[in-house]
Amino acid sequence: MGWSIGYDSTWQRDIGYGVPATCDHHGCGARIDRGLSFVCGGEPYGGEHGCGLYFCDKHLFMHARRPQLCERCSNRKKPFTPTPDVYTWVHHKHTHPSWQEWRDEQEKVERALMGEDAEPMDELVEAQRAEAEAGEGVGTKKGEAIA
Repeated sequence: MGWSIGYDSTWQRDIGYGVPATCDHHGCGARIDRGLSFVCGGEPYGGEHGCGLYFCDKHLFMHARRPQLCERCSNRKKPFTPTPDVYTWVHHKHTHPSWQEWRDEQEKVERALMGEDAEPMDELVEAQRAEAEAGEGVGTKKGEAIA
């Protein structure tokens, strides 16, 4: 099994080195991925000591007897609030052919939760696209190419 893409049910978001992201330290915004080199705790989901959130080098600290930890886990405090997915990742999941099966399943789940008349996630994706074009989206810059 590889760690390019997985799912963290604790934080309810995609993880892995194939998932572009921003640092989970409040206000940082550094571009990272959700791979093992950026995870608090040094193991998937944070291991025994970490929170399982993802941080840039500036906000992830090495310890002599413990794994790499964020500021809050280093001080045994509550975790930060996770940052939302970056626009490029949301767009990729909602448009790339490799994610069609996932989109079909999500639409079934949405309709089951919200009723048959529910609008698919397309409205959310369109709103995030508009924010990104205006330079207002998290983890994107105005005019940034979308992969």
